[in-house]
Amino acid sequence: MNKKLNTPVLFLTFNRLDTTKQVFFAISKAKPPRLYVASDGTRDKVDGEKDRVDAVRDYILNNIDWDCEVKTLFRDKNLGCKIAVSEAITWFFNNEEQGIILEDDCLPDQSFFYFCEELLEKYKDDDRIGIISGDNFNEEKIGDADYYFKKIPHIWGWATWKRVWDKYDVAMQDYPDFKKNDRIKSVWSDKRIQKYWIDIFNRTYKDEINSWAYRLTFQFFNKNILSVCSNVNLVRNLGFGDGSTNTLIDLGGVSKIDVYSLSFPLKHPDNIVYKEDNDFYINKKISRFFYLKIFFKKIKLFNLFKKIINISKK
Repeated sequence: MNKKLNTPVLFLTFNRLDTTKQVFFAISKAKPPRLYVASDGTRDKVDGEKDRVDAVRDYILNNIDWDCEVKTLFRDKNLGCKIAVSEAITWFFNNEEQGIILEDDCLPDQSFFYFCEELLEKYKDDDRIGIISGDNFNEEKIGDADYYFKKIPHIWGWATWKRVWDKYDVAMQDYPDFKKNDRIKSVWSDKRIQKYWIDIFNRTYKDEINSWAYRLTFQFFNKNILSVCSNVNLVRNLGFGDGSTNTLIDLGGVSKIDVYSLSFPLKHPDNIVYKEDNDFYINKKISRFFYLKIFFKKIKLFNLFKKIINISKK
């Protein structure tokens, strides 16, 4: 890791100076040759947000102390997670063939940058591979190599190529056909997992979930694309709790997973092999909260029904 980093970094920011400082410090230690900084605009009805957004932008621009090319995409108005992030990534890949992407609450170990750089080069022409992920939620290592292959793309610290992002479709135009033909069955064998992801995609397609990331996940399922995942967790998510947009509650305990460093040279798998157990954590643990939600929803409806019956008896 003493070698010079040659890969550009896109830094996605908003209004949280505390987490931004920590992630920016990690980026500054890696010293990418080109730094892209994207910042969504302020929300009109949130008091004091403009000052917080400006403070984040000013901090970054005033603390770039290494020799690098800097490009900025600072929005005047708030576009929200789906549009602000996806358009920022498009902007990044309008200028770069490959690169690393970090949000302002995803704190990487230094080995993350070189892990991404090496594998971006190794798989740049392999259409079977879509992204390189630095966050790992599994409790045990999978195989003997330093990474393995997944169907679910993790995006708390990741890297990809222009060739992949150019196929990203924010409108999910293929989803109606995917759902109609029940193609989720070709992705997962477990019916519970099928239901979990179809529920997620239904709500995302209807814009009930303002997420760019689930749209990327659908792209991977629909096109049978795999992601590379480090065999140890390289990134800590700092964003849970007050002030966060999408991570208010850490239902799966993923924010508490330890962060490790990788040693180089990397140990590569002999072949690109996938098993459903590789996605065990998300599919078996996170999805259980989907069924808890349904359970509590049924309780609410049952209690409402009882109230209606009681009122009708009066």
